[in-house]
Amino acid sequence: MAAVFMSGGSSAQDASNWATPVKPFKIGENVYYVGASDLAAYLFVSKAGLIVLDGGDAVTGRQVVANIRTLGFDPAQVKVLLNTHQHFDHAAGLAEIKRNAPGLKLFASAADGPIIAAGGRGDPFLKGERFYYEPVKPDVTLKDGQTVKLGGWALTAHVTGGHTKGCTTWTFPVTVAGKVRQGLVHCSSSVLSGYKLGKSETYPGITSDFEKSFATWKALPCEVFLGSHGQFFGMDAKRKALDAGKLDAFVDPAGCRAFYAGAEAAFRAEFKRQNP
Repeated sequence: MAAVFMSGGSSAQDASNWATPVKPFKIGENVYYVGASDLAAYLFVSKAGLIVLDGGDAVTGRQVVANIRTLGFDPAQVKVLLNTHQHFDHAAGLAEIKRNAPGLKLFASAADGPIIAAGGRGDPFLKGERFYYEPVKPDVTLKDGQTVKLGGWALTAHVTGGHTKGCTTWTFPVTVAGKVRQGLVHCSSSVLSGYKLGKSETYPGITSDFEKSFATWKALPCEVFLGSHGQFFGMDAKRKALDAGKLDAFVDPAGCRAFYAGAEAAFRAEFKRQNP
C-alpha cells in the first residue's frame, strides 16, 4: 500500500499509521480538524448547521463522528458533506457520517461522484476489494467554481484533476487570530506510483489535467494551507506550535507556495522519466 500512494513531492506516504486517532483541534474561528493522524477531515460550524469536508477511510469516518461529539457538537446537525476526491482513503468514511446525519446533502464533482456512488468501483487505476467501500450517492453534482454556502460559510470548489479526474480543491475565507485569511484545502497533486503520463495515460487527458491544475493551484489564494493528507501541510509540527500558543500556526502562504513548487517539479520529473 505505501508503495502505491505517493505524496505531493516524491516521498512515499506511510499508510500503516495514517488513520491513528488524534484529538480534534481548532484551526480558526469555527473551523476544526476532526480527522486522523494523516487522513484529514474538517468541520465548519455555523448556527445553520455543520459542514464536514472529507471522511477519510472507513475507520477515520468513525473517528470523524466521534471527534465532532468530542468538540461538543451533534453529528446529526451536519447539513453539508463535501469531498476532495473519490479514493477510499478520503471517501470510505462518508457513509458513516451520513448514517449519523441522514438529512445531509453530499456534494461531489461530476467525474468523481459516480465513483463514490459505486463505492470506488470505476476508478481507472485503483482496482480490487481493498480499494472499494460502502457506496454513497451524491445529492448535488458540483461544477468548477461553484460555491457551497451554509450559515455564513462560503466554500468554493475548484476541480483540479490529475490525481483523480474530479479531484476538488476547496477555498474559503476564515478568521484566524482575529484576521480574515484565505483558506485552502488541497485535494491532491500526487502522481501515484504506476500512473501513466504522456503518450500512454492512466485515463485520457490525465497529463493535461495535471498541467491545468498546477496553473490553478498557483493562482489560488492560499494563506491557511490545509490538505486531504496532514503530511501535505506539515500538520504535526503546526499542531505542536498551536498547542504552544501560536494561534496562527496554520497560516503558511510560503509553505503553500513551496509545496506546489515541489509537487510540480515531481510531476515534471515523472513525466520526463516516462517520456524521455
